[in-house]
Amino acid sequence: MPPLHDLHEARWLGVAMLIMLLSVGDAMLTLQLMHQGAIEVNPVMAMLLDGGSPGFAYVKVALTAAGVTVLTVLARVHAFGRRLPVGVVLYVVLGLYVGLIGYEYWLLQVIQQES
Repeated sequence: MPPLHDLHEARWLGVAMLIMLLSVGDAMLTLQLMHQGAIEVNPVMAMLLDGGSPGFAYVKVALTAAGVTVLTVLARVHAFGRRLPVGVVLYVVLGLYVGLIGYEYWLLQVIQQES
């Protein structure tokens, strides 16, 4: 019997975990911003926010987890006519989340200064 080993590089686990942590941070910052008077521009998430905070957080994290899982499983596959490794998309998503967290933190600072 051949030895069992992981089919994916450890870095994909690290990137996936960072994305998930940033997703949770995004949900927390979004809720904080909503309590400070901001509005959600994503209509799907705005609908979930009307239903209450726990539902919003659960759905947001679940959707992110599903997407990250698919991207991680396909990390070695090339997309768009073999031009782009799907693993690169994970790095792009990570970068976008870092930018989003920075933007939300900045918005929170602006709102608190105006209060």
